[in-house]
Amino acid sequence: MQLTDHEKAMRDGDEGEATAKAMDLLVRYGEALGAERLVETHNVCATITATTPFQRDIALKGGGMDAVFSEFSLDSQQVVKIPKFKTFTSHLQLGFDPNQPEKFGLSEETVTFYNKSEKHAAGLGAQIMNTCTPYQVGNIPTRGEHCAWMESSAVVYCNSVLGGRTNTEGRESCGAAMLTGRIPDWGYHRDEPRRASHIIELDIEVESVQDWGLLGYFMGDLVQERVPVVNSRHGIRKVPNLPRLKHFGAAASSSGGVEMYHIVGVTPEALTLEQALGGNKPVEVFRYGEAERRATYEKINATGKDAEIQYVMLGCPHYTIEQIWEAAQLIEGRKVHPNCELWIFTPRAIKSLADRNGYTEIIEKAGGIIMSDSCSAMSRAVPKGTKTVALDSAKQAHYLPAILGVDAWFGSTAQCIDAACTGRWNGGYA
Repeated sequence: MQLTDHEKAMRDGDEGEATAKAMDLLVRYGEALGAERLVETHNVCATITATTPFQRDIALKGGGMDAVFSEFSLDSQQVVKIPKFKTFTSHLQLGFDPNQPEKFGLSEETVTFYNKSEKHAAGLGAQIMNTCTPYQVGNIPTRGEHCAWMESSAVVYCNSVLGGRTNTEGRESCGAAMLTGRIPDWGYHRDEPRRASHIIELDIEVESVQDWGLLGYFMGDLVQERVPVVNSRHGIRKVPNLPRLKHFGAAASSSGGVEMYHIVGVTPEALTLEQALGGNKPVEVFRYGEAERRATYEKINATGKDAEIQYVMLGCPHYTIEQIWEAAQLIEGRKVHPNCELWIFTPRAIKSLADRNGYTEIIEKAGGIIMSDSCSAMSRAVPKGTKTVALDSAKQAHYLPAILGVDAWFGSTAQCIDAACTGRWNGGYA
């Protein structure tokens, strides 16, 4: 590993023991990856705060929140004093919504400990965004900006839509980046790995959020961790907006491990198919038509059997204000069925906007709840007695049955709102 003089000084302790441990971690990590150097970053997105009883026990044994950061974010059994972060850092989502503790079965002690942890993280310089979509609430990297981000759906959005450069990092590497402003220079920080290896040729129009979720799920399942480029001989006639690309990338990173994709004429590094490929020949070309879309729909809905719905979850990844606006329009004047619950997840900042715009009042009057900071997959929490869930997220339809053993139906937002109000799944392939 080739280090600059400044990096050597950090490694040797010139900026304190915590920074030295962070540099040691990054060097070992980079060497394991085959990186020859570190790259400077000014943008970290990671989980920082503590919520579990195990973390609380570590804090109480001695060292407080510094002990939690040392062990979980620096991989250090030795407790070191954590200085203020050198790098602009955004905190991602939690395992629960602290404003709705009863829905998650939380004790007062857990919420109190979390609030203490959040205050500590904010004091170190973390932006308490508490969302899997930091790009919605103020962290928007520019093209070519080197980042160190956790969260699969955020990483694929950063690389693909914004043109930022990040690999899918872990809590430890991000913790080290917060203190040093460095991350190993490998993978999607470099040009060659960002070039497309596989082509997805569209034979049909892809229009709705549901359409883009299905295409993303199909694509990820085929290419796994490689870089696909979506192409249409007629061009993408309806340019996908933020919600569509959010659901598309999240689905691709769930059925596969996609961290970057291109869409010809839409994403910043794919003005043409040739640019996306970077002069390389594609490894393989796949076609996506009506038969593939139907097969993907049936695969996602493989667990859906019982039409009785006890829970409708919207907001994976976290809902945009546009999606909350749409949900409010769909449910206004209706009521959630007494045997069903509707939870909608969004960042705190967007919930505040929904409050001001009256959307929260409309949804709550109908019997729904807007939550923040988490989701059902992160919290492993659903309403008591839930057997079957309705979702408009291909990502959540992929994870929730596996995590909680529930059945799931995937469909459009309108179909999900209807399921919440009728207590039954009336959707289907259309």
